[in-house]
Amino acid sequence: MGERATDPPDSMGSLVQRLFDARDDGLPFLTHRQNTINRAELRERVAKQAAVFAGYGIGPASTVGLRTPPSFTQVEVLLALWRLGAQVLLLDFRLKPAEVEALCAVCRPQFLVGAGSNVRAAFGFRPEYEITTECRRTGRPAATGHRLVQFSSGSTGRPKVIGRTVRSLAAEVDAFATVPGMPREGDRLLLLSSTAHSFGLIGGLLYALAAGVSVVFAPRVSARDILRTAVDHRITALFGVPMHFELLASALDPPALPELRIAVSGGELMPPRVAERFTERYGVPVGEAYGTTETGIVAIDVGGAVRPSVGRAAPGVVVRQYRGELDVALAESPYLFDSGGTQYADGWLHTRDRATVDDTGAVSVHGRADSLVVIGGLKVDLTEVEQVLREHPAVEQAVLVHEGVTEAYVAVAAGAEPPSAEELLRWCRERLADYKLPRVIRLLETLPRTSNGKLLRQAAALQAAASGTP
Repeated sequence: MGERATDPPDSMGSLVQRLFDARDDGLPFLTHRQNTINRAELRERVAKQAAVFAGYGIGPASTVGLRTPPSFTQVEVLLALWRLGAQVLLLDFRLKPAEVEALCAVCRPQFLVGAGSNVRAAFGFRPEYEITTECRRTGRPAATGHRLVQFSSGSTGRPKVIGRTVRSLAAEVDAFATVPGMPREGDRLLLLSSTAHSFGLIGGLLYALAAGVSVVFAPRVSARDILRTAVDHRITALFGVPMHFELLASALDPPALPELRIAVSGGELMPPRVAERFTERYGVPVGEAYGTTETGIVAIDVGGAVRPSVGRAAPGVVVRQYRGELDVALAESPYLFDSGGTQYADGWLHTRDRATVDDTGAVSVHGRADSLVVIGGLKVDLTEVEQVLREHPAVEQAVLVHEGVTEAYVAVAAGAEPPSAEELLRWCRERLADYKLPRVIRLLETLPRTSNGKLLRQAAALQAAASGTP
Protein backbone atom coordinates (compact mmCIF):
# COMPACT_ATOMS: atom_id res chain seq x y z
CA MET A 1 0.00 0.00 0.00
CA GLY A 2 2.44 2.64 -1.21
CA GLU A 3 1.80 6.34 -0.81
CA ARG A 4 0.08 7.83 -3.80
CA ALA A 5 1.28 10.99 -5.50
CA THR A 6 -2.09 12.56 -4.75
CA ASP A 7 -1.56 12.28 -0.99
CA PRO A 8 -0.16 15.57 0.35
CA PRO A 9 2.17 15.19 3.35
CA ASP A 10 -0.47 16.47 5.78
CA SER A 11 -3.30 14.24 4.51
CA MET A 12 -4.97 11.45 6.44
CA GLY A 13 -3.70 8.97 3.87
CA SER A 14 -0.13 10.08 4.56
CA LEU A 15 -0.66 9.74 8.32
CA VAL A 16 -1.90 6.16 7.89
CA GLN A 17 1.11 5.46 5.70
CA ARG A 18 3.44 6.92 8.33
CA LEU A 19 1.92 4.77 11.08
CA PHE A 20 2.45 1.63 9.01
CA ASP A 21 5.98 2.59 8.04
CA ALA A 22 7.04 3.32 11.62
CA ARG A 23 7.88 -0.30 12.44
CA ASP A 24 8.77 -3.58 10.76
CA ASP A 25 5.88 -5.21 8.88
CA GLY A 26 6.51 -8.58 10.52
CA LEU A 27 5.49 -7.42 13.99
CA PRO A 28 2.16 -8.78 15.27
CA PHE A 29 -0.46 -6.07 15.64
CA LEU A 30 -3.97 -7.42 16.34
CA THR A 31 -4.68 -10.57 18.34
CA HIS A 32 -7.92 -12.24 19.40
CA ARG A 33 -7.72 -15.72 20.91
CA GLN A 34 -5.58 -17.69 18.45
CA ASN A 35 -6.01 -15.24 15.55
CA THR A 36 -3.16 -12.82 14.97
CA ILE A 37 -2.70 -10.27 12.18
CA ASN A 38 0.74 -8.80 11.66
CA ARG A 39 1.33 -5.36 10.23
CA ALA A 40 1.99 -6.63 6.70
CA GLU A 41 -1.29 -8.57 6.67
CA LEU A 42 -3.20 -5.59 7.99
CA ARG A 43 -1.58 -3.35 5.38
CA GLU A 44 -2.81 -5.74 2.66
CA ARG A 45 -6.31 -5.95 4.11
CA VAL A 46 -6.54 -2.16 4.33
CA ALA A 47 -5.49 -1.84 0.68
CA LYS A 48 -8.17 -4.32 -0.42
CA GLN A 49 -10.88 -2.58 1.62
CA ALA A 50 -9.80 0.78 0.20
CA ALA A 51 -10.10 -0.55 -3.34
CA VAL A 52 -13.66 -1.70 -2.65
CA PHE A 53 -14.65 1.64 -1.13
CA ALA A 54 -13.05 3.54 -4.00
CA GLY A 55 -15.33 1.57 -6.29
CA TYR A 56 -18.30 3.13 -4.50
CA GLY A 57 -16.85 6.56 -5.18
CA ILE A 58 -15.43 7.16 -1.71
CA GLY A 59 -12.41 9.43 -1.85
CA PRO A 60 -10.92 12.62 -0.41
CA ALA A 61 -13.50 14.65 1.56
CA SER A 62 -16.19 11.95 1.26
CA THR A 63 -18.27 11.74 4.45
CA VAL A 64 -18.79 8.22 5.78
CA GLY A 65 -20.69 7.04 8.83
CA LEU A 66 -18.97 3.94 10.25
CA ARG A 67 -20.97 1.63 12.50
CA THR A 68 -19.22 -1.65 13.24
CA PRO A 69 -18.79 -3.68 16.44
CA PRO A 70 -15.32 -4.18 17.97
CA SER A 71 -13.45 -6.39 15.51
CA PHE A 72 -10.48 -6.66 13.21
CA THR A 73 -12.89 -5.52 10.53
CA GLN A 74 -13.54 -2.26 12.36
CA VAL A 75 -9.82 -1.45 12.34
CA GLU A 76 -9.35 -2.42 8.69
CA VAL A 77 -12.33 -0.40 7.49
CA LEU A 78 -11.44 2.71 9.49
CA LEU A 79 -7.86 2.75 8.21
CA ALA A 80 -9.04 2.06 4.65
CA LEU A 81 -11.48 4.98 4.71
CA TRP A 82 -8.81 7.23 6.11
CA ARG A 83 -6.36 5.96 3.51
CA LEU A 84 -8.77 7.32 0.89
CA GLY A 85 -8.98 10.68 2.69
CA ALA A 86 -12.59 10.29 3.85
CA GLN A 87 -14.08 12.06 6.83
CA VAL A 88 -15.22 9.23 9.12
CA LEU A 89 -18.12 9.64 11.54
CA LEU A 90 -17.75 7.02 14.26
CA LEU A 91 -21.20 5.74 15.22
CA ASP A 92 -21.52 3.43 18.20
CA PHE A 93 -22.78 0.06 16.96
CA ARG A 94 -25.23 -0.13 19.87
CA LEU A 95 -27.21 2.86 18.65
CA LYS A 96 -30.76 2.13 17.57
CA PRO A 97 -31.78 3.01 13.97
CA ALA A 98 -33.67 6.10 15.13
CA GLU A 99 -30.58 7.37 16.95
CA VAL A 100 -28.41 6.79 13.89
CA GLU A 101 -30.88 8.66 11.68
CA ALA A 102 -30.99 11.57 14.12
CA LEU A 103 -27.21 11.94 13.88
CA CYS A 104 -27.27 11.52 10.11
CA ALA A 105 -29.89 14.24 9.83
CA VAL A 106 -27.39 16.64 11.36
CA CYS A 107 -24.15 15.43 9.76
CA ARG A 108 -25.47 14.32 6.33
CA PRO A 109 -22.95 11.56 5.52
CA GLN A 110 -22.74 10.46 1.88
CA PHE A 111 -22.22 6.82 2.84
CA LEU A 112 -23.05 4.50 5.73
CA VAL A 113 -20.70 1.56 6.26
CA GLY A 114 -21.79 -1.08 8.74
CA ALA A 115 -21.85 -4.73 9.66
CA GLY A 116 -25.29 -5.39 8.21
CA SER A 117 -28.08 -7.21 10.02
CA ASN A 118 -25.73 -9.39 12.07
CA VAL A 119 -24.68 -6.37 14.14
CA ARG A 120 -27.73 -6.87 16.34
CA ALA A 121 -26.48 -10.27 17.41
CA ALA A 122 -23.02 -8.98 18.28
CA PHE A 123 -21.82 -9.93 21.72
CA GLY A 124 -18.28 -9.25 22.73
CA PHE A 125 -15.41 -9.18 20.25
CA ARG A 126 -15.47 -10.98 16.91
CA PRO A 127 -12.60 -10.94 14.41
CA GLU A 128 -14.59 -10.55 11.19
CA TYR A 129 -17.82 -8.99 9.96
CA GLU A 130 -19.34 -8.78 6.51
CA ILE A 131 -19.47 -5.13 5.54
CA THR A 132 -22.32 -3.33 3.80
CA THR A 133 -22.03 0.10 2.17
CA GLU A 134 -25.07 2.31 1.69
CA CYS A 135 -24.96 5.37 -0.56
CA ARG A 136 -27.10 8.25 0.67
CA ARG A 137 -28.20 10.75 -1.96
CA THR A 138 -28.88 13.49 0.60
CA GLY A 139 -25.32 13.37 1.91
CA ARG A 140 -22.80 16.16 1.59
CA PRO A 141 -19.01 16.12 1.30
CA ALA A 142 -16.85 17.38 4.16
CA ALA A 143 -16.77 21.15 4.41
CA THR A 144 -13.81 21.16 6.81
CA GLY A 145 -10.48 19.40 7.18
CA HIS A 146 -11.67 17.23 10.06
CA ARG A 147 -11.17 13.53 9.31
CA LEU A 148 -12.45 11.99 12.54
CA VAL A 149 -15.90 12.95 13.78
CA GLN A 150 -17.15 11.73 17.13
CA PHE A 151 -20.10 12.47 19.32
CA SER A 152 -19.80 13.53 22.92
CA SER A 153 -20.63 10.84 25.44
CA GLY A 154 -22.16 13.40 27.78
CA SER A 155 -24.87 11.95 29.97
CA THR A 156 -27.29 14.83 29.49
CA GLY A 157 -28.53 16.75 26.49
CA ARG A 158 -27.96 16.12 22.81
CA PRO A 159 -24.51 14.92 21.75
CA LYS A 160 -22.05 17.48 20.48
CA VAL A 161 -20.50 16.83 17.06
CA ILE A 162 -16.73 16.89 17.52
CA GLY A 163 -14.14 16.92 14.76
CA ARG A 164 -10.43 16.10 14.84
CA THR A 165 -7.99 17.20 12.14
CA VAL A 166 -5.13 15.15 10.73
CA ARG A 167 -2.70 17.44 12.51
CA SER A 168 -4.37 16.98 15.90
CA LEU A 169 -4.47 13.19 15.55
CA ALA A 170 -0.81 13.04 14.51
CA ALA A 171 0.18 15.32 17.39
CA GLU A 172 -1.64 13.12 19.89
CA VAL A 173 0.05 9.95 18.65
CA ASP A 174 3.41 11.73 18.91
CA ALA A 175 2.55 12.96 22.40
CA PHE A 176 1.83 9.43 23.64
CA ALA A 177 5.21 8.37 22.25
CA THR A 178 7.02 10.75 24.60
CA VAL A 179 5.01 9.95 27.75
CA PRO A 180 7.17 8.06 30.27
CA GLY A 181 6.03 4.52 30.96
CA MET A 182 3.86 4.01 27.88
CA PRO A 183 3.98 0.53 26.24
CA ARG A 184 6.84 0.16 23.76
CA GLU A 185 7.78 -2.14 20.89
CA GLY A 186 7.35 -5.76 21.96
CA ASP A 187 4.75 -5.01 24.62
CA ARG A 188 1.44 -6.88 24.53
CA LEU A 189 -1.43 -4.51 25.32
CA LEU A 190 -4.80 -5.88 26.42
CA LEU A 191 -7.08 -3.15 25.12
CA LEU A 192 -10.39 -3.04 26.98
CA SER A 193 -11.09 0.64 26.24
CA SER A 194 -13.54 1.14 23.39
CA THR A 195 -11.88 1.56 20.01
CA ALA A 196 -14.75 3.86 19.04
CA HIS A 197 -13.69 6.40 21.66
CA SER A 198 -10.65 8.62 21.97
CA PHE A 199 -8.38 6.85 24.46
CA GLY A 200 -8.91 3.37 23.01
CA LEU A 201 -8.67 4.56 19.42
CA ILE A 202 -5.74 6.96 19.60
CA GLY A 203 -3.88 6.01 22.78
CA GLY A 204 -4.55 2.34 22.07
CA LEU A 205 -4.78 1.45 18.37
CA LEU A 206 -3.04 4.31 16.55
CA TYR A 207 -0.27 4.70 19.08
CA ALA A 208 0.29 0.93 19.13
CA LEU A 209 0.57 0.87 15.34
CA ALA A 210 3.21 3.60 15.49
CA ALA A 211 5.10 2.11 18.44
CA GLY A 212 5.16 -1.55 17.43
CA VAL A 213 2.91 -2.63 20.31
CA SER A 214 0.78 -5.76 19.88
CA VAL A 215 -2.90 -5.13 20.69
CA VAL A 216 -4.84 -8.01 22.24
CA PHE A 217 -8.64 -8.16 22.60
CA ALA A 218 -10.65 -10.16 25.10
CA PRO A 219 -13.64 -12.10 23.70
CA ARG A 220 -16.03 -10.73 26.34
CA VAL A 221 -16.07 -8.15 29.10
CA SER A 222 -16.02 -10.47 32.09
CA ALA A 223 -13.37 -11.02 34.74
CA ARG A 224 -12.98 -14.63 33.62
CA ASP A 225 -12.44 -13.81 29.93
CA ILE A 226 -10.19 -10.84 30.62
CA LEU A 227 -7.97 -12.79 33.01
CA ARG A 228 -7.81 -15.83 30.73
CA THR A 229 -6.75 -13.58 27.86
CA ALA A 230 -4.14 -11.88 30.03
CA VAL A 231 -2.63 -15.23 31.01
CA ASP A 232 -2.77 -16.85 27.56
CA HIS A 233 -1.10 -13.90 25.85
CA ARG A 234 1.31 -12.95 28.63
CA ILE A 235 -0.05 -9.44 28.77
CA THR A 236 2.38 -6.69 29.78
CA ALA A 237 -0.01 -3.71 29.62
CA LEU A 238 -3.71 -3.13 30.23
CA PHE A 239 -5.86 -0.15 29.19
CA GLY A 240 -9.46 0.12 30.38
CA VAL A 241 -12.04 2.18 32.23
CA PRO A 242 -12.76 1.99 35.98
CA MET A 243 -15.48 -0.62 35.37
CA HIS A 244 -12.86 -3.07 34.04
CA PHE A 245 -10.62 -2.56 37.05
CA GLU A 246 -13.61 -3.05 39.37
CA LEU A 247 -14.29 -6.40 37.68
CA LEU A 248 -10.70 -7.56 38.02
CA ALA A 249 -10.30 -6.29 41.57
CA SER A 250 -13.40 -8.29 42.59
CA ALA A 251 -12.44 -11.53 40.81
CA LEU A 252 -12.39 -14.66 42.96
CA ASP A 253 -9.02 -16.44 43.07
CA PRO A 254 -7.48 -14.52 40.17
CA PRO A 255 -4.36 -15.93 38.53
CA ALA A 256 -1.01 -14.23 38.91
CA LEU A 257 -0.04 -11.88 36.08
CA PRO A 258 3.73 -11.78 36.51
CA GLU A 259 4.45 -9.97 33.24
CA LEU A 260 1.89 -7.20 33.73
CA ARG A 261 3.68 -3.95 34.54
CA ILE A 262 1.45 -1.22 33.04
CA ALA A 263 -2.20 -0.56 33.87
CA VAL A 264 -3.92 2.67 32.84
CA SER A 265 -7.51 3.78 33.37
CA GLY A 266 -9.22 6.40 31.21
CA GLY A 267 -12.73 7.60 30.45
CA GLU A 268 -13.64 8.76 33.94
CA LEU A 269 -11.84 9.26 37.22
CA MET A 270 -10.73 6.09 38.93
CA PRO A 271 -12.16 5.66 42.46
CA PRO A 272 -9.07 5.41 44.71
CA ARG A 273 -10.46 2.37 46.50
CA VAL A 274 -10.76 0.43 43.23
CA ALA A 275 -7.19 1.32 42.27
CA GLU A 276 -5.95 0.18 45.67
CA ARG A 277 -7.79 -3.14 45.45
CA PHE A 278 -6.45 -3.80 41.96
CA THR A 279 -2.89 -3.08 43.10
CA GLU A 280 -3.31 -5.34 46.12
CA ARG A 281 -4.51 -8.17 43.86
CA TYR A 282 -2.05 -7.86 40.98
CA GLY A 283 0.87 -5.83 42.32
CA VAL A 284 0.61 -3.15 39.62
CA PRO A 285 -0.38 0.48 40.35
CA VAL A 286 -3.16 1.89 38.18
CA GLY A 287 -2.24 4.94 36.14
CA GLU A 288 -4.67 7.64 35.11
CA ALA A 289 -5.31 9.11 31.66
CA TYR A 290 -7.46 12.20 31.53
CA GLY A 291 -8.73 13.65 28.28
CA THR A 292 -11.77 14.77 26.35
CA THR A 293 -13.22 13.86 22.98
CA GLU A 294 -12.54 17.43 21.86
CA THR A 295 -8.86 17.53 22.81
CA GLY A 296 -7.70 13.95 23.05
CA ILE A 297 -5.29 13.26 25.90
CA VAL A 298 -4.88 16.19 28.31
CA ALA A 299 -2.91 14.77 31.25
CA ILE A 300 -1.56 11.32 32.02
CA ASP A 301 0.28 9.53 34.81
CA VAL A 302 1.06 6.05 33.53
CA GLY A 303 2.62 4.91 36.80
CA GLY A 304 -0.26 5.98 39.04
CA ALA A 305 2.20 7.61 41.42
CA VAL A 306 0.54 10.98 41.92
CA ARG A 307 -3.12 10.13 42.53
CA PRO A 308 -5.42 12.01 43.20
CA SER A 309 -3.67 14.09 40.52
CA VAL A 310 -4.13 12.80 36.97
CA GLY A 311 -0.57 13.85 36.18
CA ARG A 312 0.98 16.71 34.29
CA ALA A 313 -0.26 17.95 30.95
CA ALA A 314 0.73 15.67 28.09
CA PRO A 315 3.51 16.89 25.77
CA GLY A 316 2.31 19.78 23.63
CA VAL A 317 -0.86 20.32 25.68
CA VAL A 318 -1.38 23.68 27.40
CA VAL A 319 -3.86 23.91 30.26
CA ARG A 320 -4.99 26.54 32.71
CA GLN A 321 -7.07 26.71 35.84
CA TYR A 322 -9.77 29.27 35.16
CA ARG A 323 -12.53 30.12 37.62
CA GLY A 324 -12.01 26.79 39.33
CA GLU A 325 -12.31 24.79 36.12
CA LEU A 326 -9.83 23.31 33.64
CA ASP A 327 -9.35 24.87 30.21
CA VAL A 328 -7.30 23.41 27.37
CA ALA A 329 -5.76 25.55 24.64
CA LEU A 330 -6.99 24.74 21.12
CA ALA A 331 -6.18 26.65 17.96
CA GLU A 332 -9.71 26.26 16.62
CA SER A 333 -13.10 25.04 17.73
CA PRO A 334 -13.52 21.27 17.50
CA TYR A 335 -17.30 21.57 17.21
CA LEU A 336 -19.13 21.04 13.96
CA PHE A 337 -22.62 22.23 13.02
CA ASP A 338 -22.61 24.86 15.78
CA SER A 339 -23.03 22.12 18.37
CA GLY A 340 -20.54 23.41 20.95
CA GLY A 341 -22.45 26.32 22.41
CA THR A 342 -20.10 28.39 24.57
CA GLN A 343 -17.73 25.56 25.45
CA TYR A 344 -15.04 26.92 23.10
CA ALA A 345 -14.08 30.59 23.21
CA ASP A 346 -10.98 32.73 22.70
CA GLY A 347 -8.69 29.80 21.96
CA TRP A 348 -9.71 27.74 25.00
CA LEU A 349 -11.82 24.63 25.35
CA HIS A 350 -13.74 24.83 28.61
CA THR A 351 -13.86 21.27 29.86
CA ARG A 352 -16.48 22.05 32.52
CA ASP A 353 -14.44 19.91 34.90
CA ARG A 354 -13.61 21.45 38.27
CA ALA A 355 -9.85 21.23 38.65
CA THR A 356 -6.70 22.66 40.17
CA VAL A 357 -3.23 22.93 38.63
CA ASP A 358 -0.42 23.10 41.18
CA ASP A 359 2.98 24.77 40.92
CA THR A 360 4.51 21.65 39.35
CA GLY A 361 1.85 21.53 36.63
CA ALA A 362 0.07 18.51 38.10
CA VAL A 363 -3.64 18.51 37.30
CA SER A 364 -6.21 17.39 39.87
CA VAL A 365 -9.77 16.94 38.64
CA HIS A 366 -12.54 17.26 41.20
CA GLY A 367 -15.63 16.33 39.19
CA ARG A 368 -17.97 18.00 36.81
CA ALA A 369 -18.89 21.62 37.34
CA ASP A 370 -22.44 20.68 36.46
CA SER A 371 -22.55 18.34 39.45
CA LEU A 372 -23.17 21.46 41.54
CA VAL A 373 -26.85 22.02 42.29
CA VAL A 374 -28.65 24.56 44.45
CA ILE A 375 -30.98 23.21 47.13
CA GLY A 376 -32.75 25.67 49.37
CA GLY A 377 -30.35 28.38 48.28
CA LEU A 378 -27.34 26.25 49.22
CA LYS A 379 -24.89 24.69 46.77
CA VAL A 380 -24.53 20.92 46.93
CA ASP A 381 -21.86 18.94 45.08
CA LEU A 382 -23.53 15.70 44.05
CA THR A 383 -20.14 14.01 43.64
CA GLU A 384 -19.45 14.64 47.33
CA VAL A 385 -22.58 12.71 48.26
CA GLU A 386 -21.67 9.96 45.79
CA GLN A 387 -18.27 9.62 47.44
CA VAL A 388 -19.82 9.29 50.89
CA LEU A 389 -22.14 6.54 49.63
CA ARG A 390 -19.23 4.72 47.97
CA GLU A 391 -17.42 4.66 51.31
CA HIS A 392 -20.13 2.40 52.73
CA PRO A 393 -18.63 -1.12 52.85
CA ALA A 394 -21.56 -2.65 50.96
CA VAL A 395 -21.64 -0.08 48.14
CA GLU A 396 -19.69 -0.56 44.91
CA GLN A 397 -20.83 2.55 43.02
CA ALA A 398 -23.30 5.41 43.36
CA VAL A 399 -24.81 8.09 41.10
CA LEU A 400 -26.89 11.09 42.11
CA VAL A 401 -29.24 13.10 39.93
CA HIS A 402 -31.23 16.18 40.82
CA GLU A 403 -34.46 17.11 39.07
CA GLY A 404 -36.56 18.84 41.67
CA VAL A 405 -35.38 16.38 44.31
CA THR A 406 -32.08 14.58 44.78
CA GLU A 407 -32.16 10.87 43.99
CA ALA A 408 -29.36 8.39 44.68
CA TYR A 409 -28.91 5.18 42.69
CA VAL A 410 -26.64 2.65 44.35
CA ALA A 411 -25.03 -0.60 43.15
CA VAL A 412 -24.19 -3.13 45.86
CA ALA A 413 -20.68 -4.60 46.02
CA ALA A 414 -20.36 -8.24 44.93
CA GLY A 415 -20.92 -10.63 47.83
CA ALA A 416 -22.14 -7.92 50.19
CA GLU A 417 -25.41 -8.03 52.07
CA PRO A 418 -27.62 -5.38 50.43
CA PRO A 419 -28.19 -2.50 52.85
CA SER A 420 -31.61 -0.93 53.14
CA ALA A 421 -32.29 2.57 51.87
CA GLU A 422 -32.84 3.59 55.49
CA GLU A 423 -29.41 2.30 56.47
CA LEU A 424 -27.74 4.23 53.66
CA LEU A 425 -29.63 7.36 54.60
CA ARG A 426 -28.42 7.02 58.19
CA TRP A 427 -24.88 6.53 56.85
CA CYS A 428 -25.17 9.79 54.89
CA ARG A 429 -26.81 11.68 57.74
CA GLU A 430 -23.85 10.85 59.97
CA ARG A 431 -21.42 12.30 57.43
CA LEU A 432 -23.23 15.10 55.62
CA ALA A 433 -25.21 18.20 56.48
CA ASP A 434 -28.95 17.61 56.30
CA TYR A 435 -29.40 19.79 53.21
CA LYS A 436 -27.06 17.49 51.27
CA LEU A 437 -29.00 14.31 51.93
CA PRO A 438 -30.67 12.52 49.00
CA ARG A 439 -34.44 12.43 49.24
CA VAL A 440 -34.67 9.03 47.53
CA ILE A 441 -32.22 6.12 47.54
CA ARG A 442 -32.72 3.22 45.12
CA LEU A 443 -30.66 0.03 45.04
CA LEU A 444 -29.81 -1.71 41.76
CA GLU A 445 -27.72 -4.74 40.88
CA THR A 446 -25.72 -2.67 38.40
CA LEU A 447 -25.82 0.95 37.30
CA PRO A 448 -26.44 1.77 33.63
CA ARG A 449 -23.49 3.14 31.68
CA THR A 450 -22.86 5.07 28.49
CA SER A 451 -21.44 3.32 25.42
CA ASN A 452 -17.83 3.84 26.53
CA GLY A 453 -18.34 2.66 30.11
CA LYS A 454 -19.08 5.94 31.88
CA LEU A 455 -21.79 5.95 34.52
CA LEU A 456 -25.04 7.25 33.08
CA ARG A 457 -26.45 10.32 34.78
CA GLN A 458 -29.79 10.71 33.04
CA ALA A 459 -32.61 10.65 35.56
CA ALA A 460 -35.04 8.99 33.15
CA ALA A 461 -32.62 6.15 32.31
CA LEU A 462 -31.82 5.55 35.98
CA GLN A 463 -35.50 5.55 36.90
CA ALA A 464 -36.20 3.07 34.10
CA ALA A 465 -33.39 0.80 35.36
CA ALA A 466 -34.79 0.97 38.89
CA SER A 467 -38.27 0.04 37.67
CA GLY A 468 -37.01 -2.74 35.40
CA THR A 469 -38.24 -0.97 32.27
CA PRO A 470 -36.11 -1.88 29.19
